Amino acid sequence: MRTQAAVLWESHTDWKVEEIELDPPRAGEVLVRVAAAGLCHSEEHHLTGDVPFAAPMIGGHEGAGYVEAVGEGVTLTKPGDYIVFSSIPNCGRCPSCATGRQNLCDLAAAIVAGRQLSDGTSRHHAAGQDLTITCMVGCYARHTVVNEASVIPVDPQVPPAAACLTGCGVATGWGSAVYAGGVRPGDNVAVVGVGGLGSAAVQGARLAGARRIFAIDPVPFKREMAGHFGATHSATDVTAAFDLIREVTWGRMCDVVVATMGVGRADLMDDILALAAKRGRVVVTNIYPATDTRPNLALNGLAQWEKQIVGCIFGSVNSRADIPRLLGLYRDGLLDLDSMVTRTYPLEEINQGYQDLRDGKNIRGVLVM
Repeated sequence: MRTQAAVLWESHTDWKVEEIELDPPRAGEVLVRVAAAGLCHSEEHHLTGDVPFAAPMIGGHEGAGYVEAVGEGVTLTKPGDYIVFSSIPNCGRCPSCATGRQNLCDLAAAIVAGRQLSDGTSRHHAAGQDLTITCMVGCYARHTVVNEASVIPVDPQVPPAAACLTGCGVATGWGSAVYAGGVRPGDNVAVVGVGGLGSAAVQGARLAGARRIFAIDPVPFKREMAGHFGATHSATDVTAAFDLIREVTWGRMCDVVVATMGVGRADLMDDILALAAKRGRVVVTNIYPATDTRPNLALNGLAQWEKQIVGCIFGSVNSRADIPRLLGLYRDGLLDLDSMVTRTYPLEEINQGYQDLRDGKNIRGVLVM
Protein backbone atom coordinates (compact mmCIF):
# COMPACT_ATOMS: atom_id res chain seq x y z
CA MET A 1 0.00 0.00 0.00
CA ARG A 2 0.95 3.65 -0.26
CA THR A 3 0.70 5.94 2.76
CA GLN A 4 2.35 9.04 4.23
CA ALA A 5 5.14 9.36 6.77
CA ALA A 6 7.55 11.92 8.21
CA VAL A 7 11.08 10.98 7.15
CA LEU A 8 14.39 12.29 8.51
CA TRP A 9 16.84 11.90 5.65
CA GLU A 10 19.83 13.18 7.63
CA SER A 11 20.57 15.07 10.82
CA HIS A 12 20.36 18.87 10.91
CA THR A 13 17.46 18.85 8.41
CA ASP A 14 13.70 19.13 8.82
CA TRP A 15 11.30 16.22 8.79
CA LYS A 16 9.92 15.65 5.31
CA VAL A 17 6.34 14.41 5.03
CA GLU A 18 6.01 12.34 1.89
CA GLU A 19 4.35 9.35 0.30
CA ILE A 20 5.97 6.01 1.07
CA GLU A 21 5.42 2.44 -0.01
CA LEU A 22 4.52 0.02 2.79
CA ASP A 23 4.78 -3.74 2.40
CA PRO A 24 2.14 -6.00 3.99
CA PRO A 25 2.97 -7.62 7.33
CA ARG A 26 4.92 -10.86 7.22
CA ALA A 27 4.92 -13.63 9.81
CA GLY A 28 4.77 -12.23 13.34
CA GLU A 29 4.03 -8.68 12.12
CA VAL A 30 1.12 -6.26 12.36
CA LEU A 31 -0.22 -3.49 10.12
CA VAL A 32 -1.42 -0.55 12.23
CA ARG A 33 -3.38 2.53 11.19
CA VAL A 34 -1.86 5.20 13.41
CA ALA A 35 -4.30 7.49 15.22
CA ALA A 36 -1.95 9.67 17.30
CA ALA A 37 1.77 9.99 18.00
CA GLY A 38 3.60 12.00 20.65
CA LEU A 39 6.42 14.34 19.68
CA CYS A 40 9.09 12.95 21.99
CA HIS A 41 12.48 14.58 22.50
CA SER A 42 14.23 11.35 21.52
CA GLU A 43 13.69 12.07 17.82
CA GLU A 44 15.00 15.59 18.35
CA HIS A 45 18.30 14.04 19.47
CA HIS A 46 18.55 12.43 16.03
CA LEU A 47 17.72 15.68 14.26
CA THR A 48 20.36 17.65 16.16
CA GLY A 49 22.97 14.93 15.74
CA ASP A 50 23.28 14.25 19.48
CA VAL A 51 22.43 10.60 18.87
CA PRO A 52 23.39 8.78 15.65
CA PHE A 53 20.70 6.94 13.68
CA ALA A 54 20.35 4.77 10.59
CA ALA A 55 19.09 7.13 7.90
CA PRO A 56 16.73 7.64 6.19
CA MET A 57 14.36 7.06 9.09
CA ILE A 58 10.66 7.38 9.81
CA GLY A 59 10.33 8.86 13.29
CA GLY A 60 7.84 8.10 16.02
CA HIS A 61 7.84 5.53 18.80
CA GLU A 62 5.11 6.89 21.12
CA GLY A 63 1.80 6.14 19.45
CA ALA A 64 -1.65 4.61 19.43
CA GLY A 65 -3.73 3.19 16.61
CA TYR A 66 -5.84 0.37 15.21
CA VAL A 67 -4.71 -3.03 13.95
CA GLU A 68 -5.82 -3.50 10.35
CA ALA A 69 -4.08 -6.76 9.44
CA VAL A 70 -1.76 -9.35 10.96
CA GLY A 71 0.75 -11.74 9.50
CA GLU A 72 0.96 -15.47 9.98
CA GLY A 73 1.39 -16.70 13.54
CA VAL A 74 0.42 -13.47 15.33
CA THR A 75 -1.24 -14.28 18.65
CA LEU A 76 -0.92 -11.12 20.77
CA THR A 77 -3.37 -9.00 18.78
CA LYS A 78 -5.96 -9.22 16.00
CA PRO A 79 -7.54 -6.94 13.38
CA GLY A 80 -9.77 -4.33 14.99
CA ASP A 81 -7.77 -4.09 18.21
CA TYR A 82 -6.98 -0.65 19.60
CA ILE A 83 -3.31 -0.65 20.57
CA VAL A 84 -0.51 1.41 22.09
CA PHE A 85 2.99 0.86 20.76
CA SER A 86 5.60 -0.24 23.27
CA SER A 87 8.68 1.86 22.52
CA ILE A 88 10.81 -1.13 23.54
CA PRO A 89 9.58 -4.48 22.20
CA ASN A 90 9.26 -7.37 24.61
CA CYS A 91 9.45 -11.07 23.87
CA GLY A 92 8.38 -12.40 27.27
CA ARG A 93 11.01 -15.15 27.13
CA CYS A 94 14.52 -13.68 27.43
CA PRO A 95 16.19 -13.51 30.88
CA SER A 96 15.16 -9.88 31.38
CA CYS A 97 11.51 -10.44 30.45
CA ALA A 98 11.37 -13.65 32.49
CA THR A 99 12.54 -11.78 35.59
CA GLY A 100 10.08 -8.88 35.17
CA ARG A 101 12.35 -6.47 33.30
CA GLN A 102 10.59 -6.11 29.96
CA ASN A 103 12.20 -2.70 29.49
CA LEU A 104 15.53 -4.53 29.11
CA CYS A 105 14.29 -7.17 26.66
CA ASP A 106 17.01 -8.68 24.48
CA LEU A 107 15.02 -7.69 21.38
CA ALA A 108 15.99 -4.08 22.04
CA ALA A 109 19.49 -4.86 20.78
CA ALA A 110 18.07 -4.46 17.26
CA ILE A 111 16.56 -1.00 17.85
CA VAL A 112 19.52 0.95 16.43
CA ALA A 113 19.22 -0.86 13.10
CA GLY A 114 15.58 0.19 12.82
CA ARG A 115 14.49 -2.81 10.75
CA GLN A 116 12.03 -5.63 11.26
CA LEU A 117 12.75 -8.04 14.11
CA SER A 118 11.78 -11.12 12.14
CA ASP A 119 14.34 -10.91 9.34
CA GLY A 120 16.25 -7.61 9.56
CA THR A 121 14.66 -6.19 6.40
CA SER A 122 12.48 -3.12 5.79
CA ARG A 123 8.76 -2.86 5.10
CA HIS A 124 8.93 0.90 4.54
CA HIS A 125 10.35 2.38 1.31
CA ALA A 126 10.64 5.78 -0.39
CA ALA A 127 12.53 7.14 -3.43
CA GLY A 128 13.83 3.67 -4.20
CA GLN A 129 15.38 3.26 -0.75
CA ASP A 130 14.62 1.18 2.31
CA LEU A 131 13.59 3.26 5.33
CA THR A 132 14.37 2.49 8.95
CA ILE A 133 11.84 3.09 11.73
CA THR A 134 12.49 4.61 15.16
CA CYS A 135 12.44 1.97 17.92
CA MET A 136 11.13 -0.46 15.29
CA VAL A 137 7.80 1.44 15.42
CA GLY A 138 7.89 4.42 13.02
CA CYS A 139 4.52 5.93 13.99
CA TYR A 140 5.06 9.40 12.49
CA ALA A 141 3.04 7.88 9.69
CA ARG A 142 -0.55 7.18 8.76
CA HIS A 143 0.23 3.45 8.69
CA THR A 144 3.14 1.34 9.86
CA VAL A 145 4.14 -2.32 10.07
CA VAL A 146 5.71 -3.55 13.31
CA ASN A 147 6.43 -6.81 15.09
CA GLU A 148 3.70 -8.03 17.42
CA ALA A 149 6.22 -7.64 20.27
CA SER A 150 5.75 -3.86 19.91
CA VAL A 151 1.95 -3.65 20.27
CA ILE A 152 -0.23 -3.76 23.38
CA PRO A 153 -4.05 -3.94 23.10
CA VAL A 154 -5.66 -1.36 25.41
CA ASP A 155 -9.03 0.05 26.47
CA PRO A 156 -10.66 1.58 23.34
CA GLN A 157 -12.44 4.21 25.44
CA VAL A 158 -9.21 6.15 26.04
CA PRO A 159 -8.73 8.88 23.40
CA PRO A 160 -5.70 8.26 21.13
CA ALA A 161 -4.01 11.59 21.99
CA ALA A 162 -3.97 10.57 25.65
CA ALA A 163 -3.33 6.86 25.17
CA CYS A 164 -0.30 7.37 22.94
CA LEU A 165 1.63 9.13 25.73
CA THR A 166 1.83 5.91 27.75
CA GLY A 167 3.89 4.24 25.01
CA CYS A 168 6.97 6.20 26.05
CA GLY A 169 6.91 9.55 27.87
CA VAL A 170 4.39 8.88 30.62
CA ALA A 171 5.59 5.34 31.30
CA THR A 172 9.20 6.55 31.33
CA GLY A 173 8.64 9.51 33.64
CA TRP A 174 6.18 7.79 35.96
CA GLY A 175 8.37 4.70 36.25
CA SER A 176 11.48 6.82 36.85
CA ALA A 177 9.90 8.06 40.06
CA VAL A 178 7.90 5.00 41.14
CA TYR A 179 10.09 2.08 40.04
CA ALA A 180 13.66 3.29 39.46
CA GLY A 181 13.38 5.99 42.14
CA GLY A 182 11.34 3.91 44.57
CA VAL A 183 9.49 6.96 45.93
CA ARG A 184 7.73 6.18 49.21
CA PRO A 185 5.10 8.02 51.26
CA GLY A 186 6.60 11.08 52.94
CA ASP A 187 9.63 11.34 50.63
CA ASN A 188 11.07 14.58 49.33
CA VAL A 189 11.51 14.40 45.55
CA ALA A 190 13.15 16.68 42.99
CA VAL A 191 12.46 16.44 39.26
CA VAL A 192 15.01 18.19 37.03
CA GLY A 193 13.24 19.11 33.80
CA VAL A 194 9.43 19.03 33.79
CA GLY A 195 8.48 18.55 30.16
CA GLY A 196 6.75 15.37 29.03
CA LEU A 197 8.84 12.93 31.07
CA GLY A 198 9.25 15.21 34.06
CA SER A 199 5.53 15.98 34.30
CA ALA A 200 4.85 12.25 34.42
CA ALA A 201 7.57 11.84 37.07
CA VAL A 202 5.88 14.53 39.17
CA GLN A 203 2.58 12.66 38.89
CA GLY A 204 4.24 9.37 39.73
CA ALA A 205 5.85 10.87 42.83
CA ARG A 206 2.53 12.34 43.90
CA LEU A 207 0.72 9.02 43.46
CA ALA A 208 3.48 7.26 45.42
CA GLY A 209 2.87 9.58 48.37
CA ALA A 210 5.73 12.09 48.19
CA ARG A 211 5.45 14.83 50.80
CA ARG A 212 7.25 17.52 48.80
CA ILE A 213 7.96 17.60 45.06
CA PHE A 214 10.41 20.19 43.73
CA ALA A 215 10.00 20.95 40.00
CA ILE A 216 13.15 22.40 38.41
CA ASP A 217 12.89 23.99 34.98
CA PRO A 218 13.85 27.34 33.41
CA VAL A 219 10.52 27.65 31.54
CA PRO A 220 7.78 29.41 33.59
CA PHE A 221 4.97 27.60 31.75
CA LYS A 222 6.42 24.20 32.62
CA ARG A 223 6.91 25.12 36.27
CA GLU A 224 3.31 26.32 36.41
CA MET A 225 2.03 23.10 34.88
CA ALA A 226 4.18 21.07 37.29
CA GLY A 227 2.21 22.66 40.11
CA HIS A 228 -0.99 21.48 38.44
CA PHE A 229 0.42 17.94 38.26
CA GLY A 230 1.38 17.87 41.94
CA ALA A 231 4.66 19.74 42.49
CA THR A 232 4.72 21.64 45.77
CA HIS A 233 7.73 23.87 45.04
CA SER A 234 9.62 25.04 41.96
CA ALA A 235 12.96 26.51 40.97
CA THR A 236 14.48 27.78 37.75
CA ASP A 237 17.73 25.79 37.91
CA VAL A 238 19.67 23.29 39.98
CA THR A 239 21.64 25.96 41.84
CA ALA A 240 18.50 27.80 42.94
CA ALA A 241 16.88 24.49 43.79
CA PHE A 242 19.73 23.55 46.14
CA ASP A 243 19.14 26.56 48.36
CA LEU A 244 15.36 26.09 48.25
CA ILE A 245 15.50 22.38 49.06
CA ARG A 246 18.02 22.90 51.85
CA GLU A 247 15.78 25.51 53.46
CA VAL A 248 12.48 23.63 53.08
CA THR A 249 13.85 20.23 54.19
CA TRP A 250 15.98 21.67 57.01
CA GLY A 251 19.11 20.46 55.32
CA ARG A 252 17.85 16.90 54.80
CA MET A 253 17.62 17.32 50.97
CA CYS A 254 15.75 14.90 48.66
CA ASP A 255 15.25 11.17 48.98
CA VAL A 256 14.85 10.86 45.22
CA VAL A 257 16.10 13.11 42.40
CA VAL A 258 14.89 12.35 38.88
CA ALA A 259 16.83 13.79 35.92
CA THR A 260 14.47 14.24 32.97
CA MET A 261 15.97 17.20 31.13
CA GLY A 262 15.42 17.47 27.40
CA VAL A 263 19.16 17.18 26.86
CA GLY A 264 21.31 15.83 29.67
CA ARG A 265 24.41 17.77 30.77
CA ALA A 266 27.30 15.81 32.20
CA ASP A 267 28.73 18.96 33.80
CA LEU A 268 25.62 19.23 36.00
CA MET A 269 25.82 15.77 37.55
CA ASP A 270 27.73 16.88 40.65
CA ASP A 271 25.21 19.67 41.28
CA ILE A 272 22.30 17.26 40.77
CA LEU A 273 23.88 14.78 43.17
CA ALA A 274 24.09 17.57 45.75
CA LEU A 275 20.27 17.71 45.80
CA ALA A 276 20.15 14.15 47.15
CA ALA A 277 20.00 13.32 50.85
CA LYS A 278 22.16 10.76 52.62
CA ARG A 279 21.19 7.45 51.00
CA GLY A 280 19.36 9.55 48.43
CA ARG A 281 18.92 8.16 44.92
CA VAL A 282 19.54 10.03 41.66
CA VAL A 283 17.72 8.52 38.69
CA VAL A 284 19.33 9.32 35.34
CA THR A 285 16.65 9.06 32.67
CA ASN A 286 17.42 11.81 30.15
CA ILE A 287 19.56 11.17 27.08
CA TYR A 288 23.00 12.73 26.78
CA PRO A 289 24.75 13.76 23.56
CA ALA A 290 27.04 10.97 22.38
CA THR A 291 30.04 13.27 22.89
CA ASP A 292 29.07 14.38 26.43
CA THR A 293 29.00 11.26 28.56
CA ARG A 294 31.69 11.82 31.21
CA PRO A 295 30.28 13.59 34.28
CA ASN A 296 32.02 15.92 36.68
CA LEU A 297 31.47 14.03 39.90
CA ALA A 298 32.94 14.11 43.42
CA LEU A 299 33.09 10.38 44.13
CA ASN A 300 33.84 10.66 47.85
CA GLY A 301 30.28 11.76 48.53
CA LEU A 302 28.93 8.53 47.12
CA ALA A 303 30.73 6.43 49.72
CA GLN A 304 30.58 8.79 52.69
CA TRP A 305 26.84 9.48 52.40
CA GLU A 306 25.78 6.31 50.56
CA LYS A 307 24.23 8.26 47.72
CA GLN A 308 23.12 6.24 44.71
CA ILE A 309 23.10 6.96 40.98
CA VAL A 310 20.93 4.61 38.91
CA GLY A 311 20.17 4.50 35.22
CA CYS A 312 16.64 4.16 33.89
CA ILE A 313 15.37 3.19 30.44
CA PHE A 314 11.63 3.23 29.65
CA GLY A 315 10.84 3.90 33.31
CA SER A 316 11.90 0.38 34.36
CA VAL A 317 8.33 -0.63 33.46
CA ASN A 318 6.84 -3.89 32.25
CA SER A 319 4.91 -2.37 29.38
CA ARG A 320 2.33 -5.15 28.95
CA ALA A 321 1.25 -4.68 32.56
CA ASP A 322 2.05 -1.02 33.16
CA ILE A 323 0.59 0.63 30.05
CA PRO A 324 -2.90 -0.76 30.84
CA ARG A 325 -2.26 0.15 34.49
CA LEU A 326 -1.51 3.77 33.60
CA LEU A 327 -4.57 4.01 31.37
CA GLY A 328 -6.64 2.64 34.25
CA LEU A 329 -5.30 5.39 36.50
CA TYR A 330 -6.24 7.88 33.79
CA ARG A 331 -9.80 6.56 33.55
CA ASP A 332 -10.13 6.75 37.34
CA GLY A 333 -9.04 10.40 37.35
CA LEU A 334 -5.76 9.72 39.17
CA LEU A 335 -3.39 10.39 36.24
CA ASP A 336 -3.88 13.55 34.17
CA LEU A 337 -2.92 12.79 30.59
CA ASP A 338 -5.22 15.35 28.96
CA SER A 339 -3.40 18.32 30.51
CA MET A 340 -0.08 16.95 29.31
CA VAL A 341 -1.25 17.32 25.69
CA THR A 342 -0.59 21.02 25.20
CA ARG A 343 -1.33 21.08 21.48
CA THR A 344 -2.16 18.71 18.65
CA TYR A 345 -0.90 18.93 15.06
CA PRO A 346 -1.67 17.27 11.75
CA LEU A 347 1.15 15.15 10.35
CA GLU A 348 2.03 17.92 7.90
CA GLU A 349 2.88 20.28 10.79
CA ILE A 350 5.44 18.04 12.48
CA ASN A 351 8.22 20.60 12.06
CA GLN A 352 6.10 23.26 13.77
CA GLY A 353 5.46 20.81 16.59
CA TYR A 354 9.17 20.30 17.12
CA GLN A 355 9.82 24.03 16.95
CA ASP A 356 7.26 24.51 19.71
CA LEU A 357 9.12 21.83 21.70
CA ARG A 358 12.38 23.75 21.29
CA ASP A 359 10.66 26.98 22.31
CA GLY A 360 9.33 25.43 25.53
CA LYS A 361 5.70 25.90 24.55
CA ASN A 362 4.55 22.32 25.03
CA ILE A 363 4.48 19.74 27.74
CA ARG A 364 3.72 17.31 24.93
CA GLY A 365 2.76 18.00 21.35
CA VAL A 366 0.84 15.22 19.64
CA LEU A 367 0.35 14.41 15.97
CA VAL A 368 -3.27 13.47 15.32
CA MET A 369 -3.81 11.57 12.10
